[in-house]
Amino acid sequence: MFANIKNGQLAKKAFIYQNKKKICENFLTILWDEGFIVGYIIDKKNSKKLKIFLKYKNEEPVISSIKLVTKPGKRIYYSIKQIWKLDSNKTFIIFSTNKGLKTIQDCKKLKIGGEPIVIIN
Repeated sequence: MFANIKNGQLAKKAFIYQNKKKICENFLTILWDEGFIVGYIIDKKNSKKLKIFLKYKNEEPVISSIKLVTKPGKRIYYSIKQIWKLDSNKTFIIFSTNKGLKTIQDCKKLKIGGEPIVIIN
């Protein structure tokens, strides 16, 4: 999904399609709440697809880079002490925690650690 968003923004597309999965919807909800995308809907023609509306500012993509941090072969976990050391002003990080997907600010508020999934600049 992140590769589709990145490629769609590089091609200056207004929207992209993505297969509908619960985890994708959770990520898109976080991206929408934080202002990285305009929104998303379930496609009317095919209910198994999501239509993601990409956001641009001054004809430049809002998301300049998306980087996957952990991979199935190399898992990384951060404790709450390690999360406090990260600079959350420059980068936006989404963590997978035992309470679901959370942003770095939510992890600091709830005082929980987790697995960093995506870094967005």
